[in-house]
Amino acid sequence: MRKLVPLLVLIVVVFATVPWLFRNTTQPPQLARNLPWQIELLPDGTSSVFGIELGHATLDDVREQLGDDMELAVIVFPGETQGGLEMFYSHYTAGLLSGKLIVAADVAPDTLAQMRERAVHAEYMQSSARKFRLHPQDLPLAWQARVKGLTFVPTVDIGEDAARKRFGEPASRVVATPGATHWLYPDKGLDLILNEPGKDVLQYVAPRDFATLTDPLERAATAAGQP
Repeated sequence: MRKLVPLLVLIVVVFATVPWLFRNTTQPPQLARNLPWQIELLPDGTSSVFGIELGHATLDDVREQLGDDMELAVIVFPGETQGGLEMFYSHYTAGLLSGKLIVAADVAPDTLAQMRERAVHAEYMQSSARKFRLHPQDLPLAWQARVKGLTFVPTVDIGEDAARKRFGEPASRVVATPGATHWLYPDKGLDLILNEPGKDVLQYVAPRDFATLTDPLERAATAAGQP
């Protein structure tokens, strides 16, 4: 039993530290790299998040950096016609923070259509989206596709206080659905979704492409009759 004590102490320390990373009010010494709030802005209007340069890195670059423990597929959500090519890491670690990471690729609509047609398998996901697993002949092209966005879903809630301390005040807020508020940071290329009923979500794009995050919100507001 004595040999188990150090391990139990380590587990307690790690679980106590993860929420602290979001909520600590002071600026601590640098504990880890590639944390969610460490967004590097690049001169050409792009950015680097988690060590991934949006608009420059390819899916193959990300695979080399993060490993092969992921899924690659074309995902089509209800109401979409084309969908998007995505890499999905179900167990991603950013410093001491863990969660799910989705890497979205920039692929032309006609290429996506061809990938769907040649898919070796298609299935429905719990979200009602369809997942198309790529044919081997499409993999070389897929790996060369450039990263256009990242979505990180941390296992711990962020909350408003921690969001302000780590990211600052947003340029604007948009309530998309009851309980889900989008904190918009166009200068960072970040849409931080504080979601009371579910998990908080961080969506990153290059700042120059921020309209790709706000346009869907504006269309949804118009459809709902909001001003």
